[in-house]
Amino acid sequence: MGGSGDVEHRSDRSPTQRFFSTRVRGRVAVATAVLRIVTGLVFVLFSLPKFLAHEDELAEFVRYGLPDSSAIVYLVGALELGAGLMLILGIGTRLAALGLALDMAGAVATAGVQVGGPFHLGVAPALLLSMVYLVWAGSGAAALDRALATRFAPSASRGSSGPS
Repeated sequence: MGGSGDVEHRSDRSPTQRFFSTRVRGRVAVATAVLRIVTGLVFVLFSLPKFLAHEDELAEFVRYGLPDSSAIVYLVGALELGAGLMLILGIGTRLAALGLALDMAGAVATAGVQVGGPFHLGVAPALLLSMVYLVWAGSGAAALDRALATRFAPSASRGSSGPS
């Protein structure tokens, strides 16, 4: 594999730094950030009916074979809202994307199997793949994760030479 300089492979970082870092650079980092922000907005929009049209969403969840539990709808809505906002801001991107990947896997396994259709078998799998990519890549450009990676960097890698 040739090196275009757009993907970073560094193992000299602590696990915390790697968690908050991004593997991509340059144009790929910008494209990753666009994907992160757009999918974050999609998840925030998907979360709203779970709170604003709760009874309708509850009926759909029952239709998908899930228990008749209002709490499940609220939990999924909270996950989509909170993790979607995290994606938009680029904070805890990998954690947010992992939670949303599990959410979309559940959507495909329930609504996709029970109802099918282009939304449940098209949009949900596309979002699932996008979240798997973000778990791997990290936040890309323009993210608060970068500031957190710097904050958790050992003082030697922040450029401080220590006492002389």
